[in-house]
Amino acid sequence: MGTIYVFLAEGFEEIEAISVIDILRRAGIHTMIISVIESKVVSGAHGIPVVADNLFEETDFADAEMLVLPGGMPGAAGLDAHTGLRSLILKFAEAGKPLAAICAAPMVYGKLGLLKGKKVTCYPGFEKFLEGALLTDEAVVRDGSLITGHGPGVASLFALEIVNFFLGKAKVDELIKSMFITLL
Repeated sequence: MGTIYVFLAEGFEEIEAISVIDILRRAGIHTMIISVIESKVVSGAHGIPVVADNLFEETDFADAEMLVLPGGMPGAAGLDAHTGLRSLILKFAEAGKPLAAICAAPMVYGKLGLLKGKKVTCYPGFEKFLEGALLTDEAVVRDGSLITGHGPGVASLFALEIVNFFLGKAKVDELIKSMFITLL
């Protein structure tokens, strides 16, 4: 398996990024943190700085299996404004490769026209950017190779669905047990 790339812009939602990165790495999935700003140190919406593995412009995405966009504002808007990331997302979509986004970040895919006819969820107030999507208020939604999450409180469930997509339910069950995750 290749690499899952998680993208950060200033003002990203920390729990959505870190939970995903942590759980994917616990699952044994090679996961890279990519900064879309000019620094590897990216500050989250709550002032927590995170050191990215690499800068977008210095990364070769040839081994990319999935692109993951955490939400948060203005983080999601920063991802949306990055032309290189938008181009990469479009190439991924054209190739039918998997994409994931949580909270406000599904708007990036929506504004690119990639959610038409897809069942998705997002943080309340961002539905207007999801033109043609089949909106739900479910915690996590998987429609084919697209995974979306509702918001910060479901970040672990969102990450587990990504693990399920690549490694299956047995690995998810193993993580739930080892991490003491209680599913309500």
